[in-house]
Amino acid sequence: MTVLFLFGTMNALAQEKKYSVYAIGFYNLENLFDTLHDAGHNDYEYLPEGRNKWSGMKYRNKLKNMSRVLAEMGTDVLPTVGAAAIGVSEVENEGCLRDLCNQEPLKKRNFQYVLIEGPDHRGVDCGLLWNPALFTLRDAKLVPYIYEKPEDAKRATRGFLVCSGTLADEHVTIIVNHLPSRGAVSYYRELGGKQIRAVKDSLLKDDPNVKLFIMGDMNDDPADPSMSKALGAQRELEDVKPGGLFNPFWNIHASGTGTLMYDGKWNLFDQIILSHSLLNQKGVKDYSTLKYWKAQIFRRDYLFQQEGRYKGNTLRTHAGGVWLNGYSDHLPSLVYLVKEQK
Repeated sequence: MTVLFLFGTMNALAQEKKYSVYAIGFYNLENLFDTLHDAGHNDYEYLPEGRNKWSGMKYRNKLKNMSRVLAEMGTDVLPTVGAAAIGVSEVENEGCLRDLCNQEPLKKRNFQYVLIEGPDHRGVDCGLLWNPALFTLRDAKLVPYIYEKPEDAKRATRGFLVCSGTLADEHVTIIVNHLPSRGAVSYYRELGGKQIRAVKDSLLKDDPNVKLFIMGDMNDDPADPSMSKALGAQRELEDVKPGGLFNPFWNIHASGTGTLMYDGKWNLFDQIILSHSLLNQKGVKDYSTLKYWKAQIFRRDYLFQQEGRYKGNTLRTHAGGVWLNGYSDHLPSLVYLVKEQK
């Protein structure tokens, strides 16, 4: 089928149909901290007197850099509107998202935000940003990560931010996650995968037709047990049964690329996983309701180190104790959706 993309509309010229295109994304902001201490949280390295000498100037530059990326996400396909909604992680508090949305690239699109603070010992949480011209938030709640072993409770970590709303006149729910780091063994991320699956099952029981996005920094690759077994996200679209999940980033990672680099090797921790209701089955091209089109890792030259020993790595805010005035150790991820215009 020959298609033409222009300002968010897909024209199937042969069939004389018009399609609206939407982008949903995720971005780990890598330590978006303000310069003030939050009581009860270990944020000391991001204070003016802390290890990173985190000054107002550095915070303002961080906000400017993050807002540039967020505003450009989705513009490869949707040059004037960008993404409808973007999940974010590693944010200290609601004030950081307010400051972020007040940056000019996001402010001119009237971006809104939600963040519910959880028990993470560093005080970093997940949030959701959205363009109200495209997405409407109806409800948000934080489902806690529950440890099976009482002795683990002292490791307080991020919960699951569940955001329900409307996109393209359809019921959409976005679950934003940041699973335990690789400083912990796989068991803890598998436990997180099981709990996300339980949340997914509950949402589908309430509305079997909900368009569900499970996104986040999973601290695991798509083929790892937390994603492929505990959560049960499938590699191939045709293997997804009703009630199941599809991970479009599995084959992307298998092709040799990813969203963050470690020891010269790409990992793909930043995934967006889709419910069966968002999928067209093999051979079917029905876009009468919102359907998945394609996935993308968002790349710009400015997100990478351009020279030196770490050329080709992501350009971080700090590295080796040096402030680089960069972006994040992660690259953003996106999925694009299509719906026929009536």
